[in-house]
Amino acid sequence: MTASIEAKGAAAGLPPVHVIGTGLIGASVGLALRAVDVDVTLADQSETSVALARDLGAGRITGDIAPGLVVIAAPPDVAPRLILEALQSWPEAVVTDVTSVKQAVLADLVRSGVPLDRYVGSHPMAGRERSGAISARADLFEGRAWVLCPHEHTDGRATDLVGRLARATGAAVSTLSPHDHDAAVAAVSHVPQIAASLVAARLEHLSEQAVGLAGQGVRDVTRIAASDPGLWTQILSGNAPAVAAILREVSTDLDRVVAALEALGSGVDDVADAPGARAVLARSIADGNAGHARIPGKHGAPPAAYAVVRVVVDDRPGEIARLLTEIGEEGVNLEDLRLDHGLGLPFGLAEVSVLPTSAGPLTEALQARGWQIQS
Repeated sequence: MTASIEAKGAAAGLPPVHVIGTGLIGASVGLALRAVDVDVTLADQSETSVALARDLGAGRITGDIAPGLVVIAAPPDVAPRLILEALQSWPEAVVTDVTSVKQAVLADLVRSGVPLDRYVGSHPMAGRERSGAISARADLFEGRAWVLCPHEHTDGRATDLVGRLARATGAAVSTLSPHDHDAAVAAVSHVPQIAASLVAARLEHLSEQAVGLAGQGVRDVTRIAASDPGLWTQILSGNAPAVAAILREVSTDLDRVVAALEALGSGVDDVADAPGARAVLARSIADGNAGHARIPGKHGAPPAAYAVVRVVVDDRPGEIARLLTEIGEEGVNLEDLRLDHGLGLPFGLAEVSVLPTSAGPLTEALQARGWQIQS
């Protein structure tokens, strides 16, 4: 990874960092910090995992360490114990954890009675469907949110230090209370995981022929369904109240949709029957449009800020690379890219997102180069 100037600036003067837990997130933290020359040491209960993270370049393994900052990258059920051990083992160090739930972890720490001025919870909003150090990436946090969650006893210097660490990985730092963080991630992360899993579960017993009809829509909706059940059981248990509150609202909306569909499917052909049912369906889709429009895209811009050019791409080696190269040669900046493959077809569809002012010239240029554009 070529570190950004901002990341290098944030890394300047960072003390040695000790990462406990060398799965996807912990190893990625190590890789990102090593890329900006921060001294990183690693530990994990699995000797294989920590050795692999070391071999991948995430840090070094040594028994002689004096970290100024300790990062606990472990599941929510073991994080409190590891945080307390770190606070005791390194009495001068700031300690943060990167679990995706904050209130449950903090509550366990408070019950211990240990001073917590050197502890500040945090959460990088980044991940992959694959787990383990082998899936770690130095650029995993680039441009992603990293939330700091100080509590009432956190020393401001501890919050500042964890913020510098997050910026050194390329992340965009924001601050929320533990309560507000958990409410937010319930809506933008935890409920989507349940929704994806529930939709994907409907596919399990379909015939091969039926599953073979799956297109990009179902792939998009179920992409995160291939997640670790054990880890997600811990996450959902740790944030149960916030997740349950949103799911109750979703359940109410689903009940309305089901009732509308049952009314429409009652066998009555007269469109005058089932009054209001179509309005429920239309409103559900429209509300989804409104919510989707709020999801930030590249550089925080809404998805609607971009135009999509759809290019037919032959299914053979090098075609995607050639397309991207020729887009660059036309001087057009690629904002996003999505690939869709038709069932049994020797080609796919590349949906290229660009600024609206670039869409027309890019379409003409690609057609002139021999590419087929789908309207």
